[in-house]
Amino acid sequence: MKTKKLDLEIDTIGGLSSLTLEEEKALSDFFQKKKAIKKKTEKKKLNA
Repeated sequence: MKTKKLDLEIDTIGGLSSLTLEEEKALSDFFQKKKAIKKKTEKKKLNA
């Protein structure tokens, strides 16, 4: 069985050009907030 290799361009999410610095920062902030919320909910589950 053959496996397909996908080449993904991380800098071209949703567009044809590279991300701007503002877009990179916005994505970074979004993922940091999401990670913090996930940690907070996991702590609540452990304490319950």
